Amino acid sequence: MIRKFLFCLITVALFSCSVDDAGPASHQELLPIESVVIPDEFQVGISYQIDLTYVKPTNCHSFYNIYYLKNFNERTVAVISTVYQNENCTTIDAQTDVSFNFVATQTGSYIFKFWQGEDQNGEDTYLEMEIPAVE
Repeated sequence: MIRKFLFCLITVALFSCSVDDAGPASHQELLPIESVVIPDEFQVGISYQIDLTYVKPTNCHSFYNIYYLKNFNERTVAVISTVYQNENCTTIDAQTDVSFNFVATQTGSYIFKFWQGEDQNGEDTYLEMEIPAVE
């Protein structure tokens, strides 16, 4: 029984990974949010679409996901892009739209901080919006 288990374990270990094909080299990068379309008020329990506009700087950038950090009533939002390392990247500066849904779970104010890049001192800058949620 132990021999069969060890044989299976070794077989799986040998064939589960391939170091020859790592795929295209890439990394993730945050892209600044240029503008936001968000309701002036939320009703608790209702889903709202929040639209974001960002600039895709090159044809080597591809939308990956939305960074969304929840801290009490504060929400920090940014766009995550995958950047494929390629020598043939060209600048396109294409305005791109993406959206996510938000549901207020309690009354009160929600503070949204949309990441807009870094200032000349390397400090993060945000477009901050306070949106009330009502019953």
